[in-house]
Amino acid sequence: SELREHGIGSVAIMPNDVVRYPADSPPRMAALAEQAGFDFPYLFDESQEVASSYGAVCTPDFFGYNADLELQYRGRLDSSTSRAGPPDAPRELFDAMVQIASTGQGPRNQNSSQGCSIKWRS
Repeated sequence: SELREHGIGSVAIMPNDVVRYPADSPPRMAALAEQAGFDFPYLFDESQEVASSYGAVCTPDFFGYNADLELQYRGRLDSSTSRAGPPDAPRELFDAMVQIASTGQGPRNQNSSQGCSIKWRS
């Protein structure tokens, strides 16, 4: 909702192979999204075509585009890992998206995404 206040839309897309990894099934992911308070669409990339075409390598892997649909941010949410980081940690994705919304350009320095590798179908 904070990004929406800046005119920024968001969507999450889950590409994992749910046949081999049933813990990542859409119903389980929907429950996790609700628990986390997601207020944006959370989609399932069953064919894995979206993840492949974007070159996604892990979950989560964040992509931020400007109004001209030019990629301006490719990186991580913040410096936290599986646990919440310190409350004063920079909000890398949020700050990048606000910068993109106001200037059309992403930050010069970006940190790579970090997370679990995508579970590709065989």
